[in-house]
Amino acid sequence: MTSTTTDVTTTSTTANAASSVTAETADAVPATVTGERADFLEALAKHRYFLRFTTRDLTDEQAGLRTTASALCVGGLVKHVTSMERHWVDFILEGPSAMPDFSTWTEADLARRADEYRMLPGETLAGVLAAYEEVARRTDELVVSLPDLDAAHPLPKAPWFQADASWSARRVLLHVIAETAQHAGHADIIRESLDGAKTMG
Repeated sequence: MTSTTTDVTTTSTTANAASSVTAETADAVPATVTGERADFLEALAKHRYFLRFTTRDLTDEQAGLRTTASALCVGGLVKHVTSMERHWVDFILEGPSAMPDFSTWTEADLARRADEYRMLPGETLAGVLAAYEEVARRTDELVVSLPDLDAAHPLPKAPWFQADASWSARRVLLHVIAETAQHAGHADIIRESLDGAKTMG
């Protein structure tokens, strides 16, 4: 009987998630936007939704809990994706000068980067989600208004970037979508390990 109840609850949650993401992605694309820009907006909305969905009904304390072998927590992942998206939009607008100079990082810089993945004292889940919403709104406005998706800048020097490579705005947006989707999956596993709640399945 317990199994049946769990299955029904899981099926209902999955159906609600699917229904909500369909509505949200439709709302994210203005009627005047078509083609690949509409595709970008729809993909961003879908994967942002799945990331935010992992935070449903969590307390601030739960949002900061590590529940797997990873050091990651749900709230920290939202913080990281917010920072990642903000920096890449700055890169589209300003070029490599908008990104950190990884070659000069100190231990303090590394510590600040690590804090990006954690819920710090005084931070709330509501505040973290509000910051994410603000960054998402800015990105969406850029997708609609940017004159040329082919406009490119050289990537900053970092061990994880190909040397002397340049990325167009289009390539950056694809990267933001991929990172958001990846971290939504991470958050889903962390949430399931916390209390059994899942986004899908």
